[in-house]
Amino acid sequence: MTYKHLFTTLLLIVAGYASHAQTAAIAAVTDTTPTFSDAPTGFEAYRDNVPHGKLTMVQYHSKSVGKAREMNVYTPPGYSQDKKYPVLYLLHGLGESCRQWTDWCQSDNIIDNLIAEGKIQPIIMVFPNCDTKLTVEDTAKANRSGRADGFAGYGKPFEDDLLQDIIPYIDSHYSTYADREHRAIAGLSMGGGQSLNIGLHNLEVFAYVGGFSSAPNTNQFGGMYTTELVPDIKATKEKLRLLWIACGNKDGLWRVSEKVHQYLKEKDIPHVWSVDSHAHDNVEWDNNLYRFAQRLFKN
Repeated sequence: MTYKHLFTTLLLIVAGYASHAQTAAIAAVTDTTPTFSDAPTGFEAYRDNVPHGKLTMVQYHSKSVGKAREMNVYTPPGYSQDKKYPVLYLLHGLGESCRQWTDWCQSDNIIDNLIAEGKIQPIIMVFPNCDTKLTVEDTAKANRSGRADGFAGYGKPFEDDLLQDIIPYIDSHYSTYADREHRAIAGLSMGGGQSLNIGLHNLEVFAYVGGFSSAPNTNQFGGMYTTELVPDIKATKEKLRLLWIACGNKDGLWRVSEKVHQYLKEKDIPHVWSVDSHAHDNVEWDNNLYRFAQRLFKN
């Protein structure tokens, strides 16, 4: 069994647990019709004829965690300190690291191509290590196998690391628009749950939030945590520029995202319900990044 297959199997086991431990009484309404067509062929491929951004592995000292940590940072083609850029924080899945969005998924190619096509403005992307047990020395998969500190709900260590250390570091070391209107958070699987949990509880920090194939660590609807997913419905309706809920209809974690979607519908909270025919894999996540990125940072 490959590591990717093991990763997916672990999540399906957790999903099985979650289905027997639901804490929210949401009607089981199935809404499986694909929302969008797939992205065009080659949207995620490396292209020789377009400018390319730069990936840099950055080390920083996390005061909240109390140790040296690292993150991967994408700066767009032509990055300059004379300009300011919005920032998208992309969170990885269980058992993975800050490299998942560029090694398994193709986020840098996707953004390079969208910028070259004039479909989005140049942006910075930040890929943190979402498990706070990971230090600079823990980059090998053998060292992080089975670690699940990041599989935690609202108020856990990674949130402090992100809000108190990572974001201030990025805003002080890169030329960013350091305000909520130019800051987005999204993630896949475990990172999808984290993005929803953190983003919806910190509307003063993020104006754009996305959960792709969100795992059972999703507040209120994952079956593992009872914390409210949306603590302030009125403020969410007023402040959030985009809330993106995505899942493939072949995904074993489907029920988590579906319950979030149904809850948001009941509360009349505007959101995009992005359904396609994929599973819990990089095809699903690349497609959603392609669509999600084109709705970010619009005036």
